[in-house]
Amino acid sequence: MEGDITVTQANRKCSAVTGSTRKIKDNAADWHNLMVRWESLNEDGFNIAGNLVAIRLTRSQSDQLVVVDESSSPSSAPSQQTGGAAELHDECCKLQDVIDRMVVVVKKMERLTASQQGFQDLENFQFGLEGRKCPLFHSWTGKHFNESSCVLLDSFSQELKLKQTILQELAHTATSDLCMVYLSCWLHQPFITPQTRLTLEALLLETGHHPL
Repeated sequence: MEGDITVTQANRKCSAVTGSTRKIKDNAADWHNLMVRWESLNEDGFNIAGNLVAIRLTRSQSDQLVVVDESSSPSSAPSQQTGGAAELHDECCKLQDVIDRMVVVVKKMERLTASQQGFQDLENFQFGLEGRKCPLFHSWTGKHFNESSCVLLDSFSQELKLKQTILQELAHTATSDLCMVYLSCWLHQPFITPQTRLTLEALLLETGHHPL
């Protein structure tokens, strides 16, 4: 995904970009920047989760070897298990930190959605339920912007819940196949669908951040 969108006077110069119109345009840039931030955190989390899985599987294999031949070196097994547990705990803490930062991103998305709902309520008050006759930018009404925000927020909220579940399960999963499933889910983000990305792109096109 492209880098952050910086809101400047140059990209605000479309006709009458003031008041609610300017705020909606700024919100669209914020949506883009938050999604870029989320993708960066997702990549960091995937790398940490990969380390966590490697430690977990290595520890599981070591436990099996100890069971098979626990008489070969009785003093070394406890120290190896303690070391593996410490490494596992460290990686879990790192992954929890990533998820905590994802929670912050989703909370900012919630504020953007609440702000957009406020714009729609204002539009309904000013123009009635049929909405304004003249679009704010190209063709969208306040309702379209609000619906887009709700779609984006729902996608990232569901994805955050999935990642929280993956964190809870990874450290306790000894089956390599199941670990790979969790890693794949983290990487490919099933709740952030192509439709989610198209919704953001449509929002950026409508508000003039991307050229039509």
